[in-house]
Amino acid sequence: MIRLLLADDHPVVRAGLRAVLDAEPDFAIVAEAATAERAVELAAAGRLDVVLMDLQFGAGLHGAEATARIAALDEAPRVLVLTTYDTDADILAAVEAGASGYLLKDAPPEELAAAVRTAASGRSALAPAIALRLMDRLRAPSEALSRRELEVLQLVRDGLSNAEIARQLFLSQATIKSHLVHIYAKLGVDSRTSAVAQAHQRGLLRPR
Repeated sequence: MIRLLLADDHPVVRAGLRAVLDAEPDFAIVAEAATAERAVELAAAGRLDVVLMDLQFGAGLHGAEATARIAALDEAPRVLVLTTYDTDADILAAVEAGASGYLLKDAPPEELAAAVRTAASGRSALAPAIALRLMDRLRAPSEALSRRELEVLQLVRDGLSNAEIARQLFLSQATIKSHLVHIYAKLGVDSRTSAVAQAHQRGLLRPR
């Protein structure tokens, strides 16, 4: 049996996932978590094979941070991110945190079940659209924003000044300015407003 933990802050979503996954003869849902912190606690307790992890949990630990903590555990279960977000910022954060897979919540039940089995076997389970985005980044690395550049641009979008961004990311203002120069060049723009608009158009940043 593949032992599963459902980590999502919406009870209706967890109920829907349970209804779908309970129909699979080789799955056993052994726990649920409404917060990312609780998901980490349950993963640390052991007896899990795969954690289905949302990315947004309201005011608490982010799903990518929880994924990193789980991945660092001894005999860690695999983490399969299941979210509504397909932006580069979210995908990179999850993959770099150690997620074994990334799936969107509108995936059909058979695709979800297959992804769980793939992740449990230790292989990568990426939705086709997610795999395509990552391949596009690999094909044109000089044009792709790094995770740090995406973090900077997200904070620009949120209205923070260079000084505020520097404080939040524990970097110097000169470093932030350097990141912005690279962002402008990669996006082919010359202002903060244009950079944010272009990033949204390309699906790099999550809408507010």
